[in-house]
Amino acid sequence: MSHHHESIIREPLMTGKDITYAQITNDILLPVENKPNKAWWIGFTVSSLGALLWVVSISYTFWFGLGAWGLNKTVGWAWDITGFVWWVGIGHAGTLISAVLLIFRQNWRNSINRSAEAMTIFAVICAATYIVAHMGRPWLAYFTLPLPNQYGSLWVNWNSALMMDVFAISTYFSVSLLFWYTGLLPDIASIRDRATGLRRRIYSILSFGWTGSLKTWQRFETVSLILAGISTPLVLSVHTIVSFDFATSLEPGWHTTIFPPYFVAGAIFSGFAMVQTLLLVTRKVLGLENYITMFHIESMNKIIMLTGSIVGVAYITEFFIAWYSQVEYEQYAFINRATGPYWWAYWSMMSCNVISPQLFWSKKLRTSIKFSWFLSIIVNIGMWFERFVIIVTSLHRDYIPSSWAMFYPTWVDVSVFIGSIGLFFTMFLLFIRVLPSVAIAEVKLLLKTSSEQSKKKLIEEGHLDPVEVQYYKESLTKYDSIDMADYEKV
Repeated sequence: MSHHHESIIREPLMTGKDITYAQITNDILLPVENKPNKAWWIGFTVSSLGALLWVVSISYTFWFGLGAWGLNKTVGWAWDITGFVWWVGIGHAGTLISAVLLIFRQNWRNSINRSAEAMTIFAVICAATYIVAHMGRPWLAYFTLPLPNQYGSLWVNWNSALMMDVFAISTYFSVSLLFWYTGLLPDIASIRDRATGLRRRIYSILSFGWTGSLKTWQRFETVSLILAGISTPLVLSVHTIVSFDFATSLEPGWHTTIFPPYFVAGAIFSGFAMVQTLLLVTRKVLGLENYITMFHIESMNKIIMLTGSIVGVAYITEFFIAWYSQVEYEQYAFINRATGPYWWAYWSMMSCNVISPQLFWSKKLRTSIKFSWFLSIIVNIGMWFERFVIIVTSLHRDYIPSSWAMFYPTWVDVSVFIGSIGLFFTMFLLFIRVLPSVAIAEVKLLLKTSSEQSKKKLIEEGHLDPVEVQYYKESLTKYDSIDMADYEKV
């Protein structure tokens, strides 16, 4: 019994029987080392068409200018900033899963952190395209960098929250990329050792000479913890700074101190929803049900439910503060959101973000694959509407009624957004073709203590409390990758 380090009542983080270290490597590297299946090609074709639409619409914008969008003198920000904030928010879950859960030693992150980290990289890239596109003069984007004075007179407002965005997001992207690639090194070395010819040479370069020695692993773990420590404040700072784009203004509905925590909670909310959207399909298409289990899915659904509740409280607080302030402009801004011309966007936001996550209080729905996937999409639709409501409804009617105007998106607005989604999925599908979507080295750590196989062996030895064993068996009924018939004779 000396090898038993985990309570039997804890649900397994890996399922399957007769699992070996070699089989874990084979299962996870199967999509990388073999030709893609039909499902991958269908997804890649559809997403590539979306990416092509993005190229066309962005090229059209660069050629004809921002007049191609539906912006006007009153609504100077619309779908561009909505898409930008939406993508930055989606990128938050990767850092949270990777860094924060690593620091708190939560082993259930081991199966999902790799895909979540990759999602962060791709989401930030999509957000960055909006930054460059809505500049009007994208060829001057380098003016946002700290250039030396000898370069010439630069008219950059270093006090602007938009400049803070540039530094916050570039820092976030750099650290996230470094964290993601550092975690990949041992797995790239595994691919290198199994490959031949040109593939071996490419992965050998990418692995940076990883040897797998004890000293290498010690340095790997030290660097991972350091990067996690650096990344953790970024989870809070990045979307806090994005919220300053609005909170530092005097626009009704924007200048509020609740924006920083509210935006961070919303970012984690939408980020985890996107992780669910990607992983529920990935685990099925790539056959990773034994490694991305119902425990992971249920845990993420609980976080979605929690952060959705926080966002709901923030919505209510905004209305309360508008009433309590007795500022008629502020009060009208929120009344206009709920009853004005864009009422449909507001109530879509409330339905998707506040009401729908509460359905996860039901364990049956929380552990349903189909419902979890459906609701993850609903949440991200709702979070896009949230950004649209905050931005457009506050701008289209402010202090002077003579300046009021409606915003109507053009085909270019719609195409840039849909195209960015296609670009995102194209990058993710290419990622799972050339790199392992699950961290091989980290999943192997679960085999001896947190796998179904190890726990079943303890039960068969017969030294455990029968009550705890029964509790454990009952918890396994929600797993779609476990055959309960195996436990009838145990």
